[in-house]
Amino acid sequence: MPIGRVTQVVDCREAMGMGKGGGLANRGTISECRYSDVIVVGMSPGRRHVTKPVCDITSGLRQQGVEYSISTLVLNAGNGVPPDAKGISGALSGASFGLTDKEIVQIERHKIAILHHGNVRSHVVHKVRFILTACDVKAVVVSQAPVDYEDFAKEGVKTSVVMPPADRIKTKGMVMAIISGVTRGQTPTREKMVEIISAVMKLMKKQEKME
Repeated sequence: MPIGRVTQVVDCREAMGMGKGGGLANRGTISECRYSDVIVVGMSPGRRHVTKPVCDITSGLRQQGVEYSISTLVLNAGNGVPPDAKGISGALSGASFGLTDKEIVQIERHKIAILHHGNVRSHVVHKVRFILTACDVKAVVVSQAPVDYEDFAKEGVKTSVVMPPADRIKTKGMVMAIISGVTRGQTPTREKMVEIISAVMKLMKKQEKME
């Protein structure tokens, strides 16, 4: 039984960080673990998209005993919106959100994906829709902007609360829980961390029963 502090080693990137901010995880990198249970998917780092709160969520879950089964993935093209997001500001100009084949495999290897996509409501919905169209995984959505299950269902995203009409379903994966009010670039409040951890632990228990 450990007494006092417990040391954890977290590998935050595939390769050495380069240039300014080289100590942080760069785009297109994954921190893998012993078991593939939970993966935290974050936007690409930059002036507006930083590693918080993704690292805080990862650390919080590790402290709750998920330390050997949680990975962190920083997307290579995590900024902007998907090119098929019609009528959304930024859809036809600037950065284009997307997934590589390798990232799809990395996400689908896990049972639960925590998806963090920032502060623009329509962007959050379309990014989640894009990921879950490609990846068959149970998702916990974490955002700053307020979103609900109906927002996702309207775009053909399967959710645990509201399901789109059968002929409009676009996703293989499903949104199982939503935690809004998590400010981008800042450490989540204790209340929000409790919400995130609780949602993930409930899903993990359900997965264990199904297995």
